[in-house]
Parts: sequence; C-alpha cells; structure tokens
Amino acid sequence: MNVLIAAMQLLVAAAFVSIPLVRHRYGTSATTAAEAELKRQGVPPTVLAENGMRFDAGGHETAVPVTVAAVMVALAVLNLSGGPWAEVLTWIFQSVVLAGNALILYSNLTAATSVRAAFVRKGDPMLARIDVPALLKAAEDGFPSWTWTLQNVRHVVVFGASIITLAVLALG
Repeated sequence: MNVLIAAMQLLVAAAFVSIPLVRHRYGTSATTAAEAELKRQGVPPTVLAENGMRFDAGGHETAVPVTVAAVMVALAVLNLSGGPWAEVLTWIFQSVVLAGNALILYSNLTAATSVRAAFVRKGDPMLARIDVPALLKAAEDGFPSWTWTLQNVRHVVVFGASIITLAVLALG
C-alpha cells in the first residue's frame, strides 16, 4: 500500500514540475509572440511586464509547482519509511493537491475571461481594448504544439494519482 501511494505521489511531483520546465525552456518565445500580437493590435508590448503577465517560468508559475512537488516527494519518502504521520499528512496534502489542481484546470479554462476582466478592472482604456483571446493564442503558439497535450496529461496524472492515493487510504 505504501509503495503504491509513494509511487502516485512521485508521479504527482513529476507532473507538477513538467509545465514550469516547459515554460522555462519556451517562455521567451511565447512572450515574444504575445508582444508581437500586442504590436499588431497597436498596443505597446510593455503592458505585459507592467501588468505582471508572464509566460516564462518566473514568479509563482515556478514557486508553487516546485513547492507542491517537494511536498509530494517528502510525503512519498514518509510513506516509504512508514512514518506515523504518513497517513494523516497524505490525507491532508493529497486532498489539497486534488482541490488545487481543480482550481488550476478552472483557471486554464477561463484564462481569457479572467485576463480580460483583470485588464478592465485596471481602468486603462488601452488594456480594455486588447483582444485577449488573440493575445493568449499568440502566446500559446510560442510554445511547442505538444505543450497542450502535456498539460492535459499532467491534469490526468494529478487527478488520477490523487484519487488512487485517497482511495487506497480509504480502503486500507
């Protein structure tokens, strides 16, 4: 049981670092593509940086997934060592990861709406006129075509491994 749980937690850890690695490698080209789209729309490309919009692996786009991965690795080690806190901490953190991944998926699915709303809230007429779906599409095109497959696989792994882990605990 502990070996299966630890294996699932290591899969979750790997899944969480996969996207920051891609963003680190290809984020510059995504940013360049997004900036080119802004120029096409007649908007200064500096609005991305001025509004904290990033496509690379900086900031929370790396810190949060790496922290989650570290927690999952620590839990896997704890489960393999048979530590007395392994089960309770797995229940807590695996549930948090499951809920957090649901929020990530929701955020991915509503990105254009969220960015548009954030731009409107700023009250800057230049931001309000940005064609956000075109901006996000340009950034998306800056990443390799397989990135979105990886993102979907990542969600399946995180959801699946978390559900398996919690089910094993519940049945154990």
